[in-house]
Amino acid sequence: MNLNKESMANFIKQCQRVLKVSRKPDREEYINVAKVTGIGIILIGVIGFIISIVAQLIQGTG
Repeated sequence: MNLNKESMANFIKQCQRVLKVSRKPDREEYINVAKVTGIGIILIGVIGFIISIVAQLIQGTG
């Protein structure tokens, strides 16, 4: 990994550009992101629970 002044300066410029473009989300956008994240977490949990139940059923009959 080659860290020199030029690559560090380029990285800092890229970070500054991202920070200039980014903005704070408004309340509605924040709530929508929270809902989608919550639904995703619940969905992954349900899928894991179903897989666990199926695995226990398979082991119980074998």
